[in-house]
Amino acid sequence: MLFAAVMLCVPLRAAGQAAFEGIVPVELLAADGVRVAAELYPALAGERAVALLFHQAGSNAAEYAPIAGRLRRLGITCLAIDQRSGGRMWGRQNRTVARLGASATFWEAYADLEAALSWAATHHPGKPLLAWGSSYTAALVLRLAAEHPGELTAVLSFSPGEYFGPGEPVRAWAERVRQPLFVTSAPGSEVAVAKRIFEAAPARLKRQFVPASGVHGASILREDRNPGATGPVWAAVEKFLAEVLGAAPAASSSGPPRNARGEHGCASE
Repeated sequence: MLFAAVMLCVPLRAAGQAAFEGIVPVELLAADGVRVAAELYPALAGERAVALLFHQAGSNAAEYAPIAGRLRRLGITCLAIDQRSGGRMWGRQNRTVARLGASATFWEAYADLEAALSWAATHHPGKPLLAWGSSYTAALVLRLAAEHPGELTAVLSFSPGEYFGPGEPVRAWAERVRQPLFVTSAPGSEVAVAKRIFEAAPARLKRQFVPASGVHGASILREDRNPGATGPVWAAVEKFLAEVLGAAPAASSSGPPRNARGEHGCASE
């Protein structure tokens, strides 16, 4: 069991879009005492798993609003957090950073990921837990998987890189990842970086998806950031989730028709 504790999970009471959508505000307490703002998107179908959604640098939980909206229709409850390393994007401030008064380092944010894992294990016992990272957290979820192998079911890593030099600490974390692993990135130079990390993992089930076009981090799945090109990426993600969790109920499927073009590089073991 993780040493990070969770202190608060209270439903929204005020009227507004969040309340209408059934989003629940959550406050986590990290092991070092930092209070971490988060929001819970309960599954709209029978709950199959819980995804822990971690944003990129300069960002906040709102990065995942449309992504969580789709995942919850697939029966996946989502916990999106405002890590202590982030900022103002998507028209919203990072609430954890605002409370602290300044953004922390990437290294320090790892405690927030552990707090999220602790919360999910406590509040959703027995459910598969998915760690989902974007940019610097795409690297940190590999550390989370390496250090908590019995608690995490699978890992999805969007634009991982060696953000914690010197050396290759991220590749070293990947060498300990045996859970099912999905890796993708923007096309171009990011692909080789991600591939080096991906190939280090001893996971028996692992997939690297190379899109024909896309952007950095998990926002590759957002139509407003990757217009007209999210379909193939979502198809690859949902295929991986089906391999890990089993097929989603037919009634839960959503999103635009799939376009196979763009999935020109999918490595697996």
